[in-house]
Amino acid sequence: MQRRDMMRRTTALAGAAMALALGTGPTWANDADYPKPGATLRYVVPFPPGGLTDMMARTVAQQLGERWKVSVVVDNKPGGGGQIGADAVAKAPPDGNTLLAITLTHAANVTLFPKASFNFQKDLRPVALLAGSPMLVVVPAASPIKDLKDLVAQAKQRSLNAGSSGNGTPPHLTLALFNDINKTTIQHVPYKGGAPSMTDLIGGQLDVIFSNFPESVAHVKSGKLRALAVSTEARYPSLPDVPTTAEAGMPGLVVENWTALMVPAGMAEPAVQKLGAEVVKIMKQPDIEERAKQQGFRVDARGPEAFSAFLNAEVARWGGVIHKAGIRPD
Repeated sequence: MQRRDMMRRTTALAGAAMALALGTGPTWANDADYPKPGATLRYVVPFPPGGLTDMMARTVAQQLGERWKVSVVVDNKPGGGGQIGADAVAKAPPDGNTLLAITLTHAANVTLFPKASFNFQKDLRPVALLAGSPMLVVVPAASPIKDLKDLVAQAKQRSLNAGSSGNGTPPHLTLALFNDINKTTIQHVPYKGGAPSMTDLIGGQLDVIFSNFPESVAHVKSGKLRALAVSTEARYPSLPDVPTTAEAGMPGLVVENWTALMVPAGMAEPAVQKLGAEVVKIMKQPDIEERAKQQGFRVDARGPEAFSAFLNAEVARWGGVIHKAGIRPD
């Protein structure tokens, strides 16, 4: 009996050693073990510094560091439409020390990059949804197009073009969805970023942009652009006079460019649950909600299970749009 017990213990220890050698990471007995005292967490943002995803990640990083008494370092790894940073985290040890900021772009990338060097839905684990920002349908101030129904009518009468920050980006996806819903053929014009497309829209070289809200709201308020609709079910507080796409009879055009948090698959479940719960608490603080609102976000904090279901639905939704429109990455 003693010999069998000894063999079992030896086998268990050997299995644990093999798991660590293979990089499967520690298995915390309970969430109180995570994170380790004095740990440094790396929060990878797969976009350049200063953008909305970066700002939201830095807010969460600061709060996590203060609450858990650890160091949380934001590491910007832009490139490849968000794929370079995501790939790095997907291949990182699942020890809870590497986090990833993602957006709607990553849900679309599942379809746009079918031969990626990592499997987004298998190699990464959903932790928490943070917030979303709507799309704003904008035209030049001097445009004859007055509302969303007018945009549909004009698009069926003459050739219109719409700018975006690049192929497969949220503005392009929203345009493709609009075309599909209304059976229109507004021509897509990709730019290398949102700012140059906005400059050409203001200058009258473009007819419309289904814009990321923060990129165009200031131009609407200054009178340089006219907002036809915001892609939400309820009117947006900072633009109370702008109707919603739902009000315009297009509930299928309710779109938010959201941001969220993932980790390498294989991270111990107690640690995932603890991290997700903490991030949800952070996002629901009144001062954080107010800061997010000022940046153009609506807090929509959800933990691992709720976010996982949301993410799967977004992957399916945008996969269908991409296939229908024949969208290819740049």
